[in-house]
Amino acid sequence: MTRRVVAQRYGGPEVLAVVDEDLPELAPGQVRVDLRAIGVNPFDFKSYSGAFGDDPEKLPLSIGTEGAGVVAAVADEAVSPDGLLAVGTEVIVYPGTGMYAESVVVSATSVLVKPPSLAWEPAAGLLLTGVTAMDTLDTAATGPDDVVLVHGASGGVGSATVQLAVGRGATVVGTASADNLDYVRGLGAIAVPYGSGLADRVREAAPGPVTVAIDTAGTDEAVDVSVDLVADRSRIVTIAAGAHADDAGIVRVGGPQSAAARRAARQTVVELAGSGALSVRIARTFSLDDAATAHRDLAQPHPPGKFILLP
Repeated sequence: MTRRVVAQRYGGPEVLAVVDEDLPELAPGQVRVDLRAIGVNPFDFKSYSGAFGDDPEKLPLSIGTEGAGVVAAVADEAVSPDGLLAVGTEVIVYPGTGMYAESVVVSATSVLVKPPSLAWEPAAGLLLTGVTAMDTLDTAATGPDDVVLVHGASGGVGSATVQLAVGRGATVVGTASADNLDYVRGLGAIAVPYGSGLADRVREAAPGPVTVAIDTAGTDEAVDVSVDLVADRSRIVTIAAGAHADDAGIVRVGGPQSAAARRAARQTVVELAGSGALSVRIARTFSLDDAATAHRDLAQPHPPGKFILLP
């Protein structure tokens, strides 16, 4: 048995409940992981909000895609991307399904060994944002000679993008609210407040022409400023903007077309985090029973960093 958070119907956080469920028997290639921490992401709320459809046949809906814990059982043929697994191995799980739980059964292909230097909370919140950030920078072919503009630099994906771009030797300009500028500077970026006149502020702050723009904010301002500043629209990448981005002719990443690249990036992201070259700031932790509260708070202004559930 495991305790698991499910959405009993489609709607807001009030539809979430903690239930007791039987865990399935392990099939070849699977492992059972007893979770120590679970990453909370905006996608989790969207999954039951109706944003992706409201098929009643899918209810009750298990939620959550990432976490970290200890291998409790191993089936035959269970080989992770970084080698054989054994009971007692500390691991990071991503991508998974139904990760808001005490224990999960997952394919070994979704499991990577956790570096000893990485605590449970940052390990649980590492991979969704980390591989998304890597995808944006790779898509834009970001290198050491670039000046990179990151919109939403204090957010989960934005902060990872800043750190990874700095690690590649690029110069980074990051936009954020006035309250979060010091945090963005601490990540290694030139921090600029967003709002009216943003393009001019970026021109003044940047040491040269902006050659890459990464939009993690999804605002019209982010798209318009990026198009204004970056000559090559194939080097403007968004994870969030919709029709306005399509009209502007910039690159959107995410969805099935990004899945293979993001899976391939997981090991690199884990190694960077293990070495200290990529950090995950934790904003708040919640119990599994307080998952609904976590989702309500995530939708409100909050300090930079990831929300984490502790089962």
